[in-house]
Amino acid sequence: MAALSRPRKSKNRREFSKYDARSRKSLWFERLMAATALLNLVLVIGDLSYIPLRDQYLRFLPRVTTWYGETFKGIEPHRFTTNYLGTVEKLEEQVAQTGLTSVQAQSILDDLQQQSAAMIAENPFQIANRSGNLEQIKNEMRDRMGVESSTTAFTEFWSAEHLSEAGFSSEMRFFKDEIQPLIETNFFRRIAVHGGFVDLFWRIDIWFNLLFGLELLARSIYLDRRYKNFAWHDAILWRWYDVLLIIPFSGLRLPWLALARIIPVTIRINQSNLLDLAPIQSRVSRFVISHVAVEITEIVVLRIIDQAQSLIRDGSVAEALLEPKARRYIEVGGVDELEVLSKRLGALAVYNVLPQVKPEIDALLKHTITQAFDRAPGYQGFRQLPGIGDLPDQVAQRVVAQLSANLYGALKGSLENESGGKLTEKLIQKLGETFRLQIKENEDIEELETLVIDFLEEIKLNYVKRLAAADVDRLIEERYQLYNVTQSGQEGDR
Repeated sequence: MAALSRPRKSKNRREFSKYDARSRKSLWFERLMAATALLNLVLVIGDLSYIPLRDQYLRFLPRVTTWYGETFKGIEPHRFTTNYLGTVEKLEEQVAQTGLTSVQAQSILDDLQQQSAAMIAENPFQIANRSGNLEQIKNEMRDRMGVESSTTAFTEFWSAEHLSEAGFSSEMRFFKDEIQPLIETNFFRRIAVHGGFVDLFWRIDIWFNLLFGLELLARSIYLDRRYKNFAWHDAILWRWYDVLLIIPFSGLRLPWLALARIIPVTIRINQSNLLDLAPIQSRVSRFVISHVAVEITEIVVLRIIDQAQSLIRDGSVAEALLEPKARRYIEVGGVDELEVLSKRLGALAVYNVLPQVKPEIDALLKHTITQAFDRAPGYQGFRQLPGIGDLPDQVAQRVVAQLSANLYGALKGSLENESGGKLTEKLIQKLGETFRLQIKENEDIEELETLVIDFLEEIKLNYVKRLAAADVDRLIEERYQLYNVTQSGQEGDR
């Protein structure tokens, strides 16, 4: 038998090793695709943030930023600002050759004064949505020259007198350090055929769309062949979040919707264990519970109390309690559930509960009767008569036993006997009718309703409003402890 079992063990080991190898390959594939999806999301975020953060990108990655803008965003250097900075370079070259007071240098300064006035009047930064940079340029120049008008500040700055007095080198250093970087942020963006700005990010995104589309198609075919009751469209519904990786948002001119790819990227990273997202999940759960669940609970409870107050105000509660026959009530199945429940609970109490607690009831009755005998006048002297002894205790015990048996028999008989059941039902009905009648005659219904409404309002103010101030962290910690206990218990059962 041992010899026969060895090949089976080796076969099981080979099968396990094959399964383990397949699982490792599958895990690496999932991680690779998760990393690819993460890369795509990073590129999408970079593309969406390019225009708003282009000024910052120019400071750290000027060449890459310029290349990307020209290639995929249709961005070109603005003619006005390019000509303006070119004129400044000409001024530096001319001053180096002929000096600041030469005719050629004066002509260039006059040109810079005219261009500065045109820049302030025409605002060439508006198309690129960089008008704020122009305002900063004007503020810098006004502070530098100490005047209120930005046009006057530029005119005085580009004058031979000021550059000679303040020093040409220091003023040009100020311009290149403070003014020129702001001017360089301006750009011109081409208009596409559809009327919007040119955006060719789809040329990058399309390859990711095709990759994830082929992956989803391969998964659908695989599941369709492996499982008989699993069609290809079921696979697409099963991995619905992958559709967000296939839709070309950039081509549809809905670029900001591409941020929805955060959903499939997060799911893929979590499933492939590429990153540990448990801390993030915990923080999200805390946020949802503390800011959403508590508010929903408070709203629901307040809504219930408000509805109860409304029913009391319009008299529905009073009508239901005092005039049950007059109310319109929808019954299901044609059965009075309250009557059936009362009968079932009464039978359960008589046949199952009372026999179990009969010794305790007998002891209580005996104690009560004995206490009554002890308080009776002359009872202690009666006990001291010769021959009496424990006779009073025996009498009390027999009385208790007889009383208990008679009461139990009466209750049991009332349930088993049809006439007794009718009498019991009649008694209960009479008690209810008498109670309603006395409330109508001796109590003010409106006053009672007002008291109940005020009581519910106090509950809202004193208890329900405190839900938002509950210790959410403590509740979450208790939830995790309970979860750990249940999980360990299930593993122990296994």
